[in-house]
Amino acid sequence: MLTLAHFLTLGAILFAISVIGIFMNRKNLIVLLMAIELMLLLAVNMNFIAFSHYLGDAAGQIFVFFILTVAAAESAIGLAILVVLFRNLNTVEVEELDELKG
Repeated sequence: MLTLAHFLTLGAILFAISVIGIFMNRKNLIVLLMAIELMLLLAVNMNFIAFSHYLGDAAGQIFVFFILTVAAAESAIGLAILVVLFRNLNTVEVEELDELKG
């Protein structure tokens, strides 16, 4: 039988993996965005759904749908910005993107 502690432990492990991914790779912007998405979408939403299920309230699950909608829009905009940066600068390395001219 799975309890709330099992789901919270899995969420904490996913959150820790994403934090480690952010600190270990500070060069490639795409990997940084993937680690942030792992943190926000998987770890936090798993906690929302676990608490919602165990408390018997659907508000957490509804809130997850709003988070997923905003995250999809944010991912699309972020990737579009990365494509434009790559076309202009031929790189997605963080050190090369420190001077943006507009």
